[in-house]
Amino acid sequence: MKDVKTMVIGRNSKLCNFLEYRDYTIVAKRYASLYFVACVDKEDNELLVLDVIHFFVEVLDKYFKNVCELDIIFNFHKAYYILDEMIVGGHIIETSKKQIHRVIVNQDSLMEEAKEEAVPKRNRK
Repeated sequence: MKDVKTMVIGRNSKLCNFLEYRDYTIVAKRYASLYFVACVDKEDNELLVLDVIHFFVEVLDKYFKNVCELDIIFNFHKAYYILDEMIVGGHIIETSKKQIHRVIVNQDSLMEEAKEEAVPKRNRK
């Protein structure tokens, strides 16, 4: 993992986004100060993976309103949830940004309702 990190971060931004690493291909893309990296089999389509990374960043941008590293650090569980809404078992299951955003917003409202219901129960004791 440390090898991959060093290869990706130290790479010139004008070079290709694909790296050969052992028996895999590393697909990496930098957006401002964020690096997104995927490790795939050599037989997989690198351009498709790059497109999935870009799509993921667009969804994160829509949800967090211009995503930055602090959004990912403090809300990593939401970033994982977004990724889970997009990909299951290595297969893309949702390609609509609006649908993913709708599901995430609904999940957030359910979480808020659960928190609100839990607070009065504690105060009753």
